Amino acid sequence: KAFILNAKGNTNVQWTIEIPENIQAVTYKIVAKAGDFTDGEQAILPVLSNRTLVTETLPMWVRSGETKTFTLDKLKNNTSTTLTNHNLTLEVTSNPVWYAIQSLPYLMEYPFECAEQIFSRYYANSLGQTIANSNPKIKQVFDMWNSSDALISNLEKNENLKSIIIQETPWLRAAQSETEQKKRIALLFDLNKMGNELNNALVKLEQMQLNNGGFPWFKGSGYPSRYITQHIAIGLGHLHHLKIESPEKANNILSKSVSFLDTEIIKDYNNLLEEARRIREKAKTKSEGLKAEKEYLEANHTGNMQIHYLYMRSFFTDNQISESLKPAFEYYKHQTATYWKDYNLYTKGLITLIQHRIGDKTVATAITRSLKENSITSEELGMYWKENKAGWYWYQAPIETQARMIEVFSEVTQDNDAVDELRVWLLKNKQTNHWKTTKATTEAIYAMLLNGTDWVESSELVGVQLGDKNINPFEEETQVEAGTGYFKISYGRGEIEPEMATVTLTKPDDGIAWGALYWQYFEDLDKITSAETPLSLRKKLFKKTNSDTGEVLTEIDSDIQLKVGDLIRVRIELRSDRDMEFIHMKDMRASGVEPINVLSEYKWQDGLGYYESTKDASTNFFFERLPKGVYVFEYDLRVSNAGNFSNGIANIECMYAPEFQSHSDGTRISVDPND
Repeated sequence: KAFILNAKGNTNVQWTIEIPENIQAVTYKIVAKAGDFTDGEQAILPVLSNRTLVTETLPMWVRSGETKTFTLDKLKNNTSTTLTNHNLTLEVTSNPVWYAIQSLPYLMEYPFECAEQIFSRYYANSLGQTIANSNPKIKQVFDMWNSSDALISNLEKNENLKSIIIQETPWLRAAQSETEQKKRIALLFDLNKMGNELNNALVKLEQMQLNNGGFPWFKGSGYPSRYITQHIAIGLGHLHHLKIESPEKANNILSKSVSFLDTEIIKDYNNLLEEARRIREKAKTKSEGLKAEKEYLEANHTGNMQIHYLYMRSFFTDNQISESLKPAFEYYKHQTATYWKDYNLYTKGLITLIQHRIGDKTVATAITRSLKENSITSEELGMYWKENKAGWYWYQAPIETQARMIEVFSEVTQDNDAVDELRVWLLKNKQTNHWKTTKATTEAIYAMLLNGTDWVESSELVGVQLGDKNINPFEEETQVEAGTGYFKISYGRGEIEPEMATVTLTKPDDGIAWGALYWQYFEDLDKITSAETPLSLRKKLFKKTNSDTGEVLTEIDSDIQLKVGDLIRVRIELRSDRDMEFIHMKDMRASGVEPINVLSEYKWQDGLGYYESTKDASTNFFFERLPKGVYVFEYDLRVSNAGNFSNGIANIECMYAPEFQSHSDGTRISVDPND
């Protein structure tokens, strides 16, 4: 091509190149010649395919005695001429309650030597010993887990169904940690080892307990922690409530702890009386003083610590209430009955149990009725409360709160239907979250073992019909996981038919079951339509310009013509209908644009922390924790090349539960080569 170039000037020379399909890179060489002088360059130009592997998911769930049918509409109604099937995977878990039991080793393996963690080891071994001895089948399940994939972290499972491998995420260590934790379950249920661990934990607790009966958080501090002491006493109360016998050493520890806590509640009450006396003495007349004193004492002076104490004391009604303790005990008990409406959900649960065990059962029934009226019941998620959200304090913990509600409805109203609905929420939370704290795991497992339908005993596999075919996993040459009843079956490209989009699940016995259908296919980027699960994404592009009044954003559509140098604002709207953890969102971008921000960094926005990582062809977002809600993310691109480009899609997935995935529509952008 001939071109004219002025001295110290520049110009554009253009070629149109047609690249065959499946070519991943081309080498180009450009030589400019003028007379006897030449100059040139040679380089490799990577070619990004305008097709990508898409995973459509269909989460499924079914309850006791139910039969439900689910349809993946995109597979059933597919009419695309450019789409190529890749794989269809069906996975089913017949009894997810075992996933909660798999969390037990976390309690015994926590590395820190604080009083709470040492007690958690004792608690886990006590529960483990009871579980192992209660049913020979349970021990058999644990033995079978050791020779299967049951003890691999959910983060590491199903790599073929995820768009990013765990090694490329910030959570590799978390996945390895959970896998190691689960693999120690064999050690946990070694009866000889459990006996030794029980004794070792009790010896350490005995050594940590101070002379006054209180426990410090860490040994050596010399100062008792009232909350930690109450937490340990409550844990022993849980074991007592589950009719798990405690050794004499544990009973001695408990007796000293209760004595210390009784003394503390008496101090609270005496301080209150002293303040009331000062108020009375400041009054002008005796009658005014008595009135002010009475009004002060009748106001609400009961905090979460006092309520936590009364809940602990409610497990041990056979422990004598001394004459010196009785005034304080009766005062705070009366206050909880009067002011229960002033507290949050967790504390209302404690008050309900306090009133039911050692107070007014009429009040307990009224609170339970109020709790049920304000709850939400979902066919998939079970029974829960909108206000049950994480906060900074020990009484603002969702897992512990749900466990407390299970205890309330199990004991106060003996409402097994409500208990089962509450357990559903707890297990659905476990499906998409890793219970990180010993306290949450302790409370959740305790709740699972309370009165109600015995889900652990459930052993029948879920009946599955895929299209018009009844699925028998034992005939499909797939391994069925012991306990959970988990199995996975895959079909290749030539086996996939539209009628396989319909799945029918039947749960013949008690409990819940869940599963998912994954359809993977290759499609042109701009022909991909959006998909929603409990996660959903919307992606929009805007042309960014400046005016006298400030920044102006114009949505890019087929009528908007861009030019080299223009700025593009990418806006992604993310919605989640439940709390999730370990979320990866990947936003693809056209090869004709470049990101403004190329540094990977941790960011904080609207109460959400996340890690943003910029790659050659995409921007990745990693959310360790994604609370329920709506979030908007924005970042800028600059147009660097002319042409007509596919801008790809944004897709999101829960690495812990890959059945929860979503993606946006595919879009195109056009950049005028003449500007």
